[in-house]
Amino acid sequence: MKRLSGLLLALALCRPALAGLTERDLSEVTLAPQPEARVPASLNFRDLSNRNMTLGEALAGRPALLIPVDYTCRSTCGPALSILEGALIQTGLQAGRDYRLIVVGIDPKDSSDDARAFVHARIGDDALLASISVLTGDPSAVRTLTASLGYRALYDAGKDQFAHPSGVVALLPDGRVSRVLSALALDPQDLRFALVESGEGRIGGMTDRLMLLCYGFDAVHGIYTPVISRVLQAACAGTLAVLMLALAAFHVRSRHVGSSSQGKS
Repeated sequence: MKRLSGLLLALALCRPALAGLTERDLSEVTLAPQPEARVPASLNFRDLSNRNMTLGEALAGRPALLIPVDYTCRSTCGPALSILEGALIQTGLQAGRDYRLIVVGIDPKDSSDDARAFVHARIGDDALLASISVLTGDPSAVRTLTASLGYRALYDAGKDQFAHPSGVVALLPDGRVSRVLSALALDPQDLRFALVESGEGRIGGMTDRLMLLCYGFDAVHGIYTPVISRVLQAACAGTLAVLMLALAAFHVRSRHVGSSSQGKS
């Protein structure tokens, strides 16, 4: 995840914010969740109707994609959400049933009207639009969420814009972080695998699970992710059971052949 954060930063710093920030400032902009990072399920935000909604309610017991944005961003946030919509449609997974999409504003000054205008201008798919959670929050809620994700943005008061990484965070149903993806370089197949992995085998088909044996390998640490480890354990158990049945059948057949030979003699 730390290596990816550098790519996210290189691809997606909001350009209008750069003029008032130094190179040293920008080196602090990052998206690098810690191992076992988890978003606080009880953290309160507001939806587009200005009703309180916790992150747990937004997750609704399903795997999710969370994308932090600036609703008044004049650079990459809009294209990033449009790219995400297109990739999600191509995954073949059903919004609301298979996964949740959570959009969270990083600027506490942005209103629900700002959030509504931003999302409706970029999400045209009715099913996705009906199931999306578009959230705004007070400064404390935003700080708590971004800290839990290792997400750091810098504000340029002169431009009223943020320098921030453009990333999509894949979450398990309990809020644990499973993947971080670049919002500007999303591949539909990778996105589908990220959601299947976050769903812990409850969405997708057998082909997806088999493909995850490769996708779920962490080459940096030389280990499989916990979900893939469980799949491998189940596969090994199944293989062992088949071998035991084959050996038992061979033993029974051998005894039968031996008894027949003795009868003939």
